[in-house]
Amino acid sequence: VVKEKNRMGECPVWEERENALVYVDINAQKVCRWSPVTNEVQSVSVDARVGSVALRQCGGYVIALGTRFAFLDWDTQAVTTILELEQDKPNNRFNDGKVDPKGRFFAGTMAEETAPGVRARRQGALYTLFPDHSVIKQLDQLDISNGLDWSLDHRTFFHIDSLSYAVHAFSYDVHTGKIACPKLLYHLEKEEQMPDGMCIDAEGKLWVACIDGGRVIRIDPETGKRLQTVRLPTPRITSCCFGGKDYSEMYVTSAYDGLDEATLAKEPHAGEIFKITGLGVKGIPQNFYAA
Repeated sequence: VVKEKNRMGECPVWEERENALVYVDINAQKVCRWSPVTNEVQSVSVDARVGSVALRQCGGYVIALGTRFAFLDWDTQAVTTILELEQDKPNNRFNDGKVDPKGRFFAGTMAEETAPGVRARRQGALYTLFPDHSVIKQLDQLDISNGLDWSLDHRTFFHIDSLSYAVHAFSYDVHTGKIACPKLLYHLEKEEQMPDGMCIDAEGKLWVACIDGGRVIRIDPETGKRLQTVRLPTPRITSCCFGGKDYSEMYVTSAYDGLDEATLAKEPHAGEIFKITGLGVKGIPQNFYAA
């Protein structure tokens, strides 16, 4: 549905109040908004790689870029820093993020590659930004903090550390925002490649985007079994969310960075955004950052 190609399209969020899909292009340092009505993409350029975007209750967005949290005012394009983190790790940046059921913004970090396939290990962490702008560190020594969401009963937090090739479940205290007691939920099969972004549907099942696996998979968190696979027409599938007027459509982002020229010539859809219909299941609306 979005032909405008993204170097590293990520973190799609359906914004009901704008009837639009919001997402980031990490490597192009842009926050983007696509209208299905006009088919137009608008974008705001920022001064660092932007890993994630989420909706703010009072309008505009909260973003995680470089190693800082910030607010983005869409109309003025102003970026206001809330907090700087990890200033001792100049090679780190924020990656995926999402708002929890109480309006706190969870986002994690990762080390950038220093050469193709070369990355300092266990440099990442997962943070929670509270509505009062205070921050706690929830997890440490992560490789690539990635896809995240919460169970429908708000008792479980799901998280992906991509280089573990797995989805983990944590107990989650909705009152404090704290997570604890990780357990392995699903380990990806070889052909599924590496897990990236993730979302939950209205039946409480998880959808995981498989980067370099060219698919999204549906997992049952109760049984740890894969229920469904939807293949997409390009390999570097990065993230997914539900949207549309009744949340029955799934939007899927992709990337072209990381593909060599020969592969790119064979992958005309790399970096585009796709819509999957007919899944027979709906999603749930996104939470708003409560400040």
